[in-house]
Amino acid sequence: MLERAELASARIPFRYKVAAVWVAIFLVLGFFGNAAGFDMAWIRDKIGFIAAGVQYTLLIALGGIVLAVVLATLGALARIGRNPVSYGIVGFYVSFFRGTPLIVQMFLIYLALPQVGRNLAAEYTWLPEGFRDLFILEVAVAGTLALGLNYGAYMTEIFRAGVQSVAGGQGEAADALGMTYAQKMRKVVLPQAFRVIIPPTGNEFIAMLKDTALISFLGTTLASAEIFRRAQLVGKADFKNLEAYITAALLYWLLTIVFSYFQSKLEARIGRGYDRTAIAKVADPHSQTSVAAVKGAVAPDAARRARREGKGLRQ
Repeated sequence: MLERAELASARIPFRYKVAAVWVAIFLVLGFFGNAAGFDMAWIRDKIGFIAAGVQYTLLIALGGIVLAVVLATLGALARIGRNPVSYGIVGFYVSFFRGTPLIVQMFLIYLALPQVGRNLAAEYTWLPEGFRDLFILEVAVAGTLALGLNYGAYMTEIFRAGVQSVAGGQGEAADALGMTYAQKMRKVVLPQAFRVIIPPTGNEFIAMLKDTALISFLGTTLASAEIFRRAQLVGKADFKNLEAYITAALLYWLLTIVFSYFQSKLEARIGRGYDRTAIAKVADPHSQTSVAAVKGAVAPDAARRARREGKGLRQ
């Protein structure tokens, strides 16, 4: 019977089969939601309030990823350098922030740092008067710092691997041209490393987008509440926790789909100049694609290799 079903569905495109599976999943979920008394009217009434937190979620995530990229770039350069001081500092930073939970780091920055400021101000009276309140941060600022510091530690290794993936000859050529270390990194190494770095960085940003929900545990105010905090507040107030959390989950899911789409487009654009499939077409004697047609779609050195290989095959 299974064989007959496979034969009968052989002419149906694979994507249609996958779509049918998704439709079946949503139908099953709809059935159980209806059986559980899922209140769609409440969702339609409150979704605007919960979705208003998207702007704060995006602001926190963008601030966190900018800080993480800066820290990861500096950390990667220190990790591949030979300065023992910078290497040791970055090693401690990476070890600590990768070895402790993100939620603990948020509470350390939001609750523990103000205590440090107060104790130091009381111990050293010569410190400025405003030093006591220097480490008192708003919830959104503390959460953004925690996200940036945490993800920067993980991304340091990503950036280090990206820099080291650049061929050594590139740096040697820059040295031969008389470039300084900073010029070599800025003009030669880092632009090539970004092609390797950007895909995992995009994944880290999407993960950070979802981890902004942890900031709600710090007790943010409604004026700057992100998606999860708003869903939490309105769900508890109306005793609609299921509907509130499902709405929040769908909003996070939608954001993830949108940014995953743009990430794939960005990766395709960056990798367009390094398309190895184009080289295979040129080297294939049965291919109608000429070297000139794909010269702009591959890296210059790859195009030259493909041209030589194509001539050898024709001979």
